[in-house]
Amino acid sequence: MGASDARGEEQEDDDLDPAGRGGIVVDPRVELFPQNPEDPFAVNLAATMVLDRQGMVTGWSGQAQQLTGHKVAEVIGRPAAGLLIDPLDRERVTGAVANCQQASGWFGVLPVRHRDGHRMLLGVRAYCVARIGQDCEWVVVGAPGEAVIQWETDRAVLDGLFSRFPVGFSSHDPELKILRINRALARVGGLPSPAVARGRRIADFLHPADAETVEDGLRRVLATGKPMIFTEQSGRSRHDPDQERFVSVSAFRMQDAAGKVLGVAQLVEDVTDRHRAQRRLAMLNEASARIGTTLDVAATARELVDVAVPGLADGVSVDLLEPLSPDTEDTPAVKGAMQRVAVKSLVPQTPVPAPVGAPVHVAPDSVQGRCLTDQRPVLEQPVSPTAAPATGARAVMAVPLTARGHPLGLISLWRTRPEPFEDDDLILAGEFAARAALSIDNARRYTVQQHTALTLQRSLLPQQLPQPSAVEVAHRYLPAGATTGVGGDWFDVIPLSGARVALVAGDVVGHGIHAAAAMGRLRTAVHTLADLDLEPAEVLAHLDDLVDRLATGTETSGCGEQLIGATCLYAIYDPVTQRCAAARAAHPPPVVATPDGFAALADIPAGPPLGLGGLPFETAELDVPEGTLLALYTDGLIESPDHDIDTQLARLCDVLTTTGRTLQELASATIDDLLPDLPRDDVALLLARSQALPADRVATWQLPAEPASAGRARRLTEEQLDRWGLTGLAFTTVLIATELVTNSYRYATGPVMLRLIRDRTLICEVSDPSSTSPHLRRARPTDEGGRGLLLVAQLTQRWGTRYTAEGKTVWTEQPLPGNGIPPPESAGSTGPHGHFLRNVPMP
Repeated sequence: MGASDARGEEQEDDDLDPAGRGGIVVDPRVELFPQNPEDPFAVNLAATMVLDRQGMVTGWSGQAQQLTGHKVAEVIGRPAAGLLIDPLDRERVTGAVANCQQASGWFGVLPVRHRDGHRMLLGVRAYCVARIGQDCEWVVVGAPGEAVIQWETDRAVLDGLFSRFPVGFSSHDPELKILRINRALARVGGLPSPAVARGRRIADFLHPADAETVEDGLRRVLATGKPMIFTEQSGRSRHDPDQERFVSVSAFRMQDAAGKVLGVAQLVEDVTDRHRAQRRLAMLNEASARIGTTLDVAATARELVDVAVPGLADGVSVDLLEPLSPDTEDTPAVKGAMQRVAVKSLVPQTPVPAPVGAPVHVAPDSVQGRCLTDQRPVLEQPVSPTAAPATGARAVMAVPLTARGHPLGLISLWRTRPEPFEDDDLILAGEFAARAALSIDNARRYTVQQHTALTLQRSLLPQQLPQPSAVEVAHRYLPAGATTGVGGDWFDVIPLSGARVALVAGDVVGHGIHAAAAMGRLRTAVHTLADLDLEPAEVLAHLDDLVDRLATGTETSGCGEQLIGATCLYAIYDPVTQRCAAARAAHPPPVVATPDGFAALADIPAGPPLGLGGLPFETAELDVPEGTLLALYTDGLIESPDHDIDTQLARLCDVLTTTGRTLQELASATIDDLLPDLPRDDVALLLARSQALPADRVATWQLPAEPASAGRARRLTEEQLDRWGLTGLAFTTVLIATELVTNSYRYATGPVMLRLIRDRTLICEVSDPSSTSPHLRRARPTDEGGRGLLLVAQLTQRWGTRYTAEGKTVWTEQPLPGNGIPPPESAGSTGPHGHFLRNVPMP
């Protein structure tokens, strides 16, 4: 730089040196260092000063004047130390100068005094440009201290990024060739040293599938300029592809000040442990949701293996200790035989592991044997081929299944992949086993309870329905699914006097063994009330009173719970009159399908549910021509999650009007059409097709209440039995009719009706307006009467009394010849309420 440059700058400042000492001014256009807009020491930004061997200022740039406030004329030829250094900082500066002398150069930050007197920090670079002996001539470059400190901090960060930063970093040119990587990335990705990696592609070091994913992401960043932030992806290395590794990648496009794309840089963090922890947590959440969804042991075991494979293991088997029969709750023996209930393997094995249902025996010193004996998880890797549960297994875990302190079995998990099990995998397998064991134990206990309830329910339901001549019947009963439990649905067919029959359907509120027991009590009560020959409304009234007493605690169910409600439909069909009397207590109405193909719900008042207490029930009568179909059912048949009740009832009516099917086929078709899946509630269905007694098999006479009626009854009875070809029963039947008619005109006022019915038995009925019930008594030897009913009881198979709106009817039944029923003299008889009586010797 020439003196003219200095003078020109001084002229610009209008402060030319009058002494003409010829100081040197550094021209900022002379690029002593490369220009960098971010470098505070760039020549176009930094202040420059030239010092001779005595420390005198011989050169001064315009930037120096701007930075320190000293003009050229004020500094040229003067000592720099006296001009710029505060006396308080002289010792510090002297030390820096001494270091500078020894090293021929120095860099640092020094305190400098501004022209206006305030103290400032100045970043300094000093270079020895000429040395004579021990003395040097210096070029000193200065910049604001804050900028220098920030710049040096940035350089330190950049240096640390490549040398000490724990997260992997790499920069790539636009062709994705590596410009530079740091040491952390070399460790994470299995890359060679940073110097060896330069110029190669990252795909050269990663597994091909993972390399393609990584480079696709970098290309998107290059093309769009949109950064990629914390994207997790697989990052297996090429030299160890079986070792699982996951990385989190963030990338950004590199550009210069003019916007030219220089390449792409990425931060890569090894998140394998975090990814595994998240995967384990996800599997644990999945296990909580999927294991134990049913109360079925085998289903729970299958859910366990489905959750564990392939996330935790390549194969899993579940083996349970015996016994697991539904008849016992005994705790299985730890050293007993086991049965395989579930197995799943990703790799076909040769030989195949023991299949489901096969017995499993384990050696005491095997992984499974030690697990059973010690009741603790056991991990073995590598595993010997003889101890492996499947061919090719490299690592095996056995985890006990224990619930409520009782051993249930174990699960075996194995891996054929090279990746070994970790301690956290053993903990996760233990969590799976704990959840599965509790569900299996619950399922086992439920199976026992369900089996008990089903056994009780089957024993309480009719094993074989009677087939009375009044109706042809078919029935179906479907217990609810496992999640609901058995219910209290029931049905019945009860033969009544006078060839009539009672049809019953009912449903107890609730499910389980308590509902089944309550159903048995109600069914027994219905049979007892049916023997009394009560009207349907009266039967329901008595049932309502019973349920009310049970619900209020007056009577307990005997099973630890109380009956709280029930529904019931009770109908009586008379084949002589072809009419049906029915009443219902909140039960679905029956469907009546006539022979001409019309089906509809019977118009029967609904009535309140059983157990409300004190509310009336109403009996309705229906005309039921011969061949009419009556369908009694419980609500499980018509309740569907997919269809409303009206739709289901319409479908039921359509099925019942189908022609060309037997009654049994029609019952099966009804279940198949309305219940395609397992029902959520018990289903009871009773189909009854009415049959009428021909008129020539019924004889009825109206007799006046007078003594002569007994003789007329004898004559009419003999004549009718002769027409029926039953003269062999004439003696006993005449005696029965005479005794009953005699009692009627003696104790009743009004006409007497005598009716003979030839059904499967010979029925004799005598009706009168009196409501007084006849009863047996033992006559004393001196009594002139009182032996008539005793004779009747001895001569009949059954006898009894039923009450009507007009009075009462006393009826008897005698077996017809050839029907296989013992003759009267050896059969005994039943009393008026169906109680069996021993033969009483004739007086």
